[in-house]
Amino acid sequence: MILEHCDIEIDPSKQAEFEEAILRGAETVIGRSKGFRGFKVNHCVETPARYVLLIYWETLENHTVDFRGSTAFAEWRAIVGPFFAKPPVVEHFTLVGKSTSV
Repeated sequence: MILEHCDIEIDPSKQAEFEEAILRGAETVIGRSKGFRGFKVNHCVETPARYVLLIYWETLENHTVDFRGSTAFAEWRAIVGPFFAKPPVVEHFTLVGKSTSV
């Protein structure tokens, strides 16, 4: 499994609208993509303009090829892109270990 880590910065005055958009986009667009396994969205306490979107994919290619190469990617960006203060920083991770309580 691959974890996509997306660090997003928005205009904090648009927090409510962005939160609605990112949840709707993740559930309705990304959620129907090949290899999609789940997502989490977290809001930074210390930096109100900052969010972290975590998306779980079966393989790296499910994100980088299947999703990014599809029309769904353009649909996703149309929903959330207008809120971005700058391009998000996206990285991919593999699991090394985890707690059983999380």
